Amino acid sequence: MSDRRNELTAWDRDHFFHPSTHMGMHARGETPTRVIGGGEGVYITDTNGKTSLDAFAGLYCVNVGYGRQKIADAIAVQAKNLAYYHAYVGHGTEASITLSKMIIDRAPEGMSRVYFGLSGSDANETNIKLIWYYNNILGRPEKKKIISRWRGYHGSGVMTGSLTGLHLFHNAFDLPRAPILHTEAPYFFRRPDRALDEEQFSQYCADKLEEMILAEGPETVAAFIGEPILGTGGIVPPPKGYWQKIQAVLDKYDILLVADEVVTGFGRLGTMFGSDHYGMKPALITIAKGLTSAYAPLSGTIVSYKVWQVLVKGSDELGAIGHGWTYSAHPICAAAGVANLELIDELGLVENAGTTGAYFRCELAKAVGDHPNVGEVRGDGLMAAVEFVEDRDDRAFFDPARKIGPQVSAALLERGVIGRAMPQGDILGFAPPLCLTREEVDIIVKATADAVNAVLG
Repeated sequence: MSDRRNELTAWDRDHFFHPSTHMGMHARGETPTRVIGGGEGVYITDTNGKTSLDAFAGLYCVNVGYGRQKIADAIAVQAKNLAYYHAYVGHGTEASITLSKMIIDRAPEGMSRVYFGLSGSDANETNIKLIWYYNNILGRPEKKKIISRWRGYHGSGVMTGSLTGLHLFHNAFDLPRAPILHTEAPYFFRRPDRALDEEQFSQYCADKLEEMILAEGPETVAAFIGEPILGTGGIVPPPKGYWQKIQAVLDKYDILLVADEVVTGFGRLGTMFGSDHYGMKPALITIAKGLTSAYAPLSGTIVSYKVWQVLVKGSDELGAIGHGWTYSAHPICAAAGVANLELIDELGLVENAGTTGAYFRCELAKAVGDHPNVGEVRGDGLMAAVEFVEDRDDRAFFDPARKIGPQVSAALLERGVIGRAMPQGDILGFAPPLCLTREEVDIIVKATADAVNAVLG
């Protein structure tokens, strides 16, 4: 067994190109390789037999927890009966049709159809194309620019990487590309004027957005995309009144709102969708992760009646829409989605995310909130973050070269808990499976406090 583990490690370093990894350090063996062998509930176990509480649900994904037999069985049955067929020219399967209905039943008011892909990245690529198609059909060929926010994450493709507002995803990739623009992040803790309260800062963000729209020309701006709560940019809830003020600006200039709910969809905020949680009125919604709890790759674009009616007009004028993915609505993935959404209902996971999430954030704040190097403990639903600062009174941040966030994350892992060092800033993030219990919260909180004290004293 030991020989097999060593062999896998060697193959990994020699042949496996990992995402979001320091390529040279990994290939040279300067950073650890971990081969994951199994999972159950909120825990994963590697091939060395080490078990860790996964307080980030993979990558915000495994909402129902690991090891759910119901989803495994659904995948197996579908694979046996019909492993694949395409969804082009009106073809469907029982799983894909059923899942579409289940999503619309759960979606915010005014949504009509679901277009399936495999990842949040390709779903946002679909969104971009639909936005451009929509405005072409309406005879507005100049109305094509899409505004995102700094610190937003919307994918790793060329256009979706451009939508993303994180430097790591831009540097050396010649991104962002036109016609993507970026406006102020709704990041209250890092607001430039600390005299502003939340409502005032929300108005500041809305004013900056309107300034950009007017500078570009409203006739050229098609859409605004945002996560209900910033995820990879630091797990940052919107300040009070933010989405209402943003929506007012968008409505004023006939600009579509795209809600990127890859993280927040299907329960993470204690509501089925983040749009309902914050009172957003999107024209398009991006979904992925929680749709199948990542048991199989599946994403979707939920299309509103408003947009759908224009798409139909386009098809009547131009014929079949020239957009498709070979694996759209893949039956195995769709079957996983059906079983996953049933489990979310059966296990009461949306409600649990709200109640257990509130307990988690409260206990986390009690445990580390007064530490002199903790600037803020924040979050919403079953999402939380701890931001580290050199001086909390002056809001002075650590030199990034010190890698305080990664140090705390590593110390946490040593104590049997997986958190995530967020990629821009010294921020430790949490997004556990929605089946998390209070007892498991206590384990995470204690390990976090011990890790913070070990690194920062």
